[in-house]
Amino acid sequence: MIKNLIRYFKGVYFVKALVVAIAMVIPVLISIYFFDSFHIGFSIALGAIFCAPSDISGSLKHKFFGIVVSIILTFAITLLIGCFTSYFVLIPLLIILVFSISYLSVFSFRASLISFAGLISLVLAFAPHSAEVSVFEHALFIALGGIWYLFLTILTELVLTKVQIEYLFVQLIEKTADFVKIRGKLLVESENRTALLDENFKLQITINELHETIREVVLEKRFNSGFSNRTRRQQLIFSKIIEIYELAISNVVDYDKFDDLFKEHQEKVDEFKLLIFEVSERLNHISKVILKEEKLTFQNNFKILLKKIQNHIEIYKVTVGLPESREGVIFLLNYKAYQEKQIGNLMDIFRVLDNYSKNDKIRPIKDAEQFLTPQDYDLKKLKANFTLKSPIFRHSLRLTLTMFIGLMIGYAIDMQQPYWILLTIVVIMRPSYGLTKERTKHRVLGTLIGAAVGVGIVFLTQNPIIYALISVTSLIIGFSLVKQNYRNGAAFITLYVIFIYALINPNILTVIKFRVFDTLIGSLLAYVANYFFWPAWEAKSIKDFFLHSIESFSKLLIQIDFFYHKKGEVPTEYALARKEAFLQVGNLNAAYQRLAQEPKSKQENIATFYELMTIFNTYLSSLSSLGMYIRTNETGKVPQQFEIYVKHILFQLDKAIAILNNTESSSSLDSEELRLATKNYEDYFHNLSEQRDAEIEKGLPISKEMRSQLHETQLISEQVRWLLSLSESLVKNIKKV
Repeated sequence: MIKNLIRYFKGVYFVKALVVAIAMVIPVLISIYFFDSFHIGFSIALGAIFCAPSDISGSLKHKFFGIVVSIILTFAITLLIGCFTSYFVLIPLLIILVFSISYLSVFSFRASLISFAGLISLVLAFAPHSAEVSVFEHALFIALGGIWYLFLTILTELVLTKVQIEYLFVQLIEKTADFVKIRGKLLVESENRTALLDENFKLQITINELHETIREVVLEKRFNSGFSNRTRRQQLIFSKIIEIYELAISNVVDYDKFDDLFKEHQEKVDEFKLLIFEVSERLNHISKVILKEEKLTFQNNFKILLKKIQNHIEIYKVTVGLPESREGVIFLLNYKAYQEKQIGNLMDIFRVLDNYSKNDKIRPIKDAEQFLTPQDYDLKKLKANFTLKSPIFRHSLRLTLTMFIGLMIGYAIDMQQPYWILLTIVVIMRPSYGLTKERTKHRVLGTLIGAAVGVGIVFLTQNPIIYALISVTSLIIGFSLVKQNYRNGAAFITLYVIFIYALINPNILTVIKFRVFDTLIGSLLAYVANYFFWPAWEAKSIKDFFLHSIESFSKLLIQIDFFYHKKGEVPTEYALARKEAFLQVGNLNAAYQRLAQEPKSKQENIATFYELMTIFNTYLSSLSSLGMYIRTNETGKVPQQFEIYVKHILFQLDKAIAILNNTESSSSLDSEELRLATKNYEDYFHNLSEQRDAEIEKGLPISKEMRSQLHETQLISEQVRWLLSLSESLVKNIKKV
């Protein structure tokens, strides 16, 4: 409990919330003390809070420009709205501005947060402001608040430069540890595999997002400040974590065949599970070392576990007997080799943390700049998305109409602060139905909890000093929790709003009542609008994610084929193709999760989509496994049958792409050459097996060359056959949707 509390206070979300609180409280205190005016400080505080959304994890350069754009946007909106008082002008202006600002989200995630800042400033521009300051001065103070927040952000980055990076690394390592542990559970929990695979899909989404953020922070920092020792170490640790993640994915298992092979030998499987769990535990230990919660220790059970596994393999070989046990033995040895590579990567991280690695020997990532996802702000995107096919265009229309309705309702029933309805709509509404539904539920619950606690405090005391302390504390806690636990964050933010108004308005119970009513009205409007107003159901757009994933598979397979022939150093093109495949499948997993949150009536072909999800993730595992084996083992001359399989796999992938693009052709490949390729692979492995059996009869130990040929032939032939089978299943299921 105490460790969790310490971690909370050391976390990046708490630090950011503290910065927001300082940015808001100090101007108000200075304004009251030096100028005897609350309103100047309040305007500056508004400017600071408007810029907070665009302050997300990433490089300082992107933060800087994001906040600067937020300052300009919020200043312009506040000034523009403040210049008009007639509703005949304000209503059309509201409609134009809401659509235009929300439409900025087409550019990127950071752009969507800048858009959010603009919408918040638009809503609060409708709030009555003091006559003590003119409209222009109010807008100017808001811009000043943004500049003040920018200064605090840069200062925080310089003073606490390690906090963000350490927090990101800890998040990534812990999520990777969870992912690794699930792979171990999948081996033994045959009845629970569907739920475990679903959990894996969700983890992949988070892990891919963290990979992208860390690439931006670590690699871009290197370009700006040079390749320092710290950056070298961060880069090496990051690359090793990625390898651990890829190895976990690469351990592809045909579970039906696996269960059949080892159903009478469960103890062999259990030992692998224990080894994988130990890898997961050591990753969690590393995360605690980074946070200085534990001291680095090399104590582990790897040697003992590996020895037990080797003994079990020998027992399995003797118990089942050759040649019947050969397939199972080769599988177990290959699986053991994968785990040894995991342990090797893990120990490399330990050595870096323990300063064993010489920093001058850590080489930078080759062509590192190519691994950064470019920020695309081409104005052509505005034109390309100006169609009802675009989810952002639909969201912009939906948000505009909903806010118009909300404003009309607020004035029609004479609410105390009708703009609170608009504020609720802006905060809750998202392009996807599932996320809007979830945020609606959490927002309502959080507001009710916050209001109930607020009423209780009001009955206990009417002390304004206590109100001020509660509001500041609630502000910090609320902002620090809003991304991790939206319901609790909403509860504390409600408390903050209530007691800020309590300092201004003595009739606090009326404020609480209207706060609850406004939240309920805004939440209901947001929820209903996402269902009825130009909904963007995921079943209609998920095909695009299928298409992008299949295209990335084709590119990666081509690179694997090229490297199998070329050998040597892994080319940048291969690494980029691998990264793209992981990202695209991660995006597909995210799209499926959104689909699963939608109403049952809108989940068209959900069973087929789930089948496809399983195929896509298995496909990525199989491709990754094939590439990993070729990259990390000495391989022989590429056989012709491998090329034939690759040609047929690529043909099936192209066929799937054509179906999705509605351009399917009737062309086909010669099935006879595929049959011969299969026979050649089987004959070659059979001949090797007979040769080895003859050696065993003579009492000869297996040579390194024989072991390598047996392993390479079985693993690669199985992988290409598996990939072809998956490709055919892909085509079959895509035809259904």
